[in-house]
Formats: sequence, C-alpha cells, structure tokens
Amino acid sequence: MFKQGLITPFWEYQHRYLNYVRESFNCQEDLILWRSQGYSQEHFTGEMYDMRNPMPAWTEKFLNVFEGTNIGLSFYKMNTCNILPQHRDTYNRYIKLFNIQDTSKIHRAVIFLEDWQPGHIFEIERTPITDWKAGEYVLWQYNAEHMAANLGLEPRYTLQITYTDV
Repeated sequence: MFKQGLITPFWEYQHRYLNYVRESFNCQEDLILWRSQGYSQEHFTGEMYDMRNPMPAWTEKFLNVFEGTNIGLSFYKMNTCNILPQHRDTYNRYIKLFNIQDTSKIHRAVIFLEDWQPGHIFEIERTPITDWKAGEYVLWQYNAEHMAANLGLEPRYTLQITYTDV
C-alpha cells in the first residue's frame, strides 16, 4: 500500500548542483532477473547524492516533512534512458547506517523535486504516476514494488526520504 501527498516546495533548483554519483545496483538477484527479461542497458540506476555526504543547509527542512526517526535523505537524478525496472528496495545502506533491527518499521517517500516532464515515469504497486507537480510525493512502507524511468529529454530529480516509525 502507498499514499500520495503534497508538500509546498521550499526549494528551487539547488538540487541540480549536488555532486551526484552513479553506483551499481545493490541486488544481484534483481540484476540477473532483469537481464533474463531482456533489459540490456549497462546501468540500472541513476545518480545519487545521499546521506553519506554532507547535506547543504537548505535540506534541513526535509528532515521535518514526515514524523519518524533515523531520517535518511538521498537525492536522485535520472538522465535520459535511465531505467530502474520493477523491484523492492533492500535498504541495505540505510539498515547498516542506522542499525535497524525491525525492517517492517521502515518507510520511504519519493518527493518529486520538479514538475513532471514528458517521458518521466514512476510506478508503484502497478499504478503508474505521471503529470506530477514539484512537491508531490509517494509514500510506502518497507517493501512496495515500484519502478522508475526517464524516457524523456530532461533529467528527472527526486528526493528519497527514508525513516522508521517513531
């Protein structure tokens, strides 16, 4: 299950200038499955700027958007032709960083940092979401199946906020 909501944007375009880095996808089983399904791209992730990096002062307001503890922020940039097929997040880095014992208490929100552009796609639990406005979000608990892609010409920017129940 997931829910959607809206926060009033308090940011402009600062997120575009973070030092984004591409890392390998962290679930080998999913990679094997996707290859067997015909996905042939070299990378299955966009680029990230996450909680291992110092967060700029303007990001502090994001820490109070949802009620929870162990709040982790990860800015995500998908360029043209980035495709992340259907998957369930593993939260490996988050679990290790915050020493999470009960994974059922983990929540994740994806906040769309800019208005939707043609070719930007997000799908959760087989429900496609498009035509979003900056500040709209999708929130789920732990293991919801979802996917994301950028088949358009403009980068797709989101922020993942991960937290545990209070």
